[in-house]
Amino acid sequence: MKGEAMKEQRMVLLGGIAALSFAIAVIAFGSMLDDFRHSLHPVALLGAATVPRALAFNVFAFLLPGALAAWIAMALRTALPDDAPWTTRIGARLVLLAALAFAAQGLLPLDPGDLEAPATRLHATSWTLWWIAFVPGALLLAAGPRAPGAWRGLASISVLAAVLILVFAASPWQWLQSGVTQRVAYAVWFGWLLGCGTVVDAMRAANRGAASAAQSSPPA
Repeated sequence: MKGEAMKEQRMVLLGGIAALSFAIAVIAFGSMLDDFRHSLHPVALLGAATVPRALAFNVFAFLLPGALAAWIAMALRTALPDDAPWTTRIGARLVLLAALAFAAQGLLPLDPGDLEAPATRLHATSWTLWWIAFVPGALLLAAGPRAPGAWRGLASISVLAAVLILVFAASPWQWLQSGVTQRVAYAVWFGWLLGCGTVVDAMRAANRGAASAAQSSPPA
């Protein structure tokens, strides 16, 4: 029974692992870097090319969470019904692209000594692509049919997450420092990821239940 319960909650567990990996990496590696301030410095500074332990940080803060997020996004695509509208399908692809862009930040560390260097520009492009892909993707997911159950909850949190990330990532509030706005945007995304994992688990369980019922029903 315990194994079955774990199987039914696989995607939300992956979302939790992704969020914990990111949070622990940022806190732990930030505490080991002198003069690093979470309220001021971007997260990516901990994985910059010249910073000690940068490779380990990039693995646990960007690559692992991004890969798990992509796994959840792909599971969302496969769990969609065959008659899902094009808005929902495109939305699922865009949130997958956002997950891959998040992971790419770990493969493209910035150069803190040269903000105009190609490496820094590529990292900035990955950050920008992350939120630019996620915001319309989440809104398109929410634009799908308001089916009962877990999908309705995903539509609600997708709209909220899209608005908050647009506010904090694209137009940081002047009374908050840039390090705060970036971390809020990331926190919202990981919160959405947990909600998405919950919905995917529910959809897969429903699909398995429907398939089992169809197999056990006597022929007409």
